[in-house]
Amino acid sequence: MPKPTLVTPIDEDKQLRILWDDDELSEFSFAYLRGWCPCAMCQGHSGERSFVSVDDPQLMDIRPVGNYALNIVWKDCENGIYTFDYLRELGRAAESRSQESQHE
Repeated sequence: MPKPTLVTPIDEDKQLRILWDDDELSEFSFAYLRGWCPCAMCQGHSGERSFVSVDDPQLMDIRPVGNYALNIVWKDCENGIYTFDYLRELGRAAESRSQESQHE
């Protein structure tokens, strides 16, 4: 499982960049990352994930959780535990959407 080597919030662009130990770079807008917050408060207990739109998401902190996840703390949600696998999945989905929109 790849692990982050550098996690960089860019507040002025409202983006988060993660460089992985296999040299893959993931870039997320705060809105995209906050919208896919995996916590029970945001997603409920059904097991299915859906995008939850939030106006003006504000990143407050990023904390490591063992060797498997990041706790991304938002102003309105402190329980977002994003596993490394989930972040990679989100990053690839965001990249795919970006490439599709460029070809339209």
